[in-house]
Amino acid sequence: MKLDLDALEALDAVIREGGLAPAARRLNKVQSAVSYQLRRLETQLGVSLLDRSAYRIRLTPAGEALLAEGRRVLAQAEQVEALARQFVQGWEPRLTVILDGILPLEPVLAALKTMADERIPTRIQVKVEFLKGVQYRFEKDAADLMIVKDYEAHPYLRAEALPEITCILCVAPGHPLADRRGVSLLELQEQVELSVQDSSEQGGDQHMFGGERVFYLSGFVAKRQALLMGLGFGWMPA
Repeated sequence: MKLDLDALEALDAVIREGGLAPAARRLNKVQSAVSYQLRRLETQLGVSLLDRSAYRIRLTPAGEALLAEGRRVLAQAEQVEALARQFVQGWEPRLTVILDGILPLEPVLAALKTMADERIPTRIQVKVEFLKGVQYRFEKDAADLMIVKDYEAHPYLRAEALPEITCILCVAPGHPLADRRGVSLLELQEQVELSVQDSSEQGGDQHMFGGERVFYLSGFVAKRQALLMGLGFGWMPA
């Protein structure tokens, strides 16, 4: 490339400081070195950047346009260097998290906000899965972290227990089962059961009741809405 970042920085310093001498002091260089950088930059780009005819150095029209773009280039170069420093400090370039859709999303979003506020460079992808699909997706995508309700132990994974979550079998107030006491398995099987669909090859919810009429929904937001409409019964987190 013909572009010299040091020369762009020298051009920016000359304009900001108002002359070669103060720019040289700011850059901790001799004045002749700064002058050489500027002339070399003009030669490389093939345009005149500075009007040296007056007492005070001014930008030519081409110099104004090029310096405006050059400052953006310098800012991006600083961001690249800052990003590299953060990776040297141990931050991962990417992080993939698989989240069980039955778990609350707020703590995950709070963690993401903290990382955003701290300007962490890691690119984070959060995927929501359900049931056996959580661990299936974790393994299939070679993800870094999963937050899962039903974990199947694996010798190569390190597990950390989180607070327990309580699930309740729910129906809407107007559902035929709402006022019943001691509902039998047969009575449950006669009603529509609501569940969520996972993406695992084995699939299926271990806690279903075996009825013929089952509606599989895309997630717990849709399942909650279906429950409130009296469409059927199903498990929901407390």
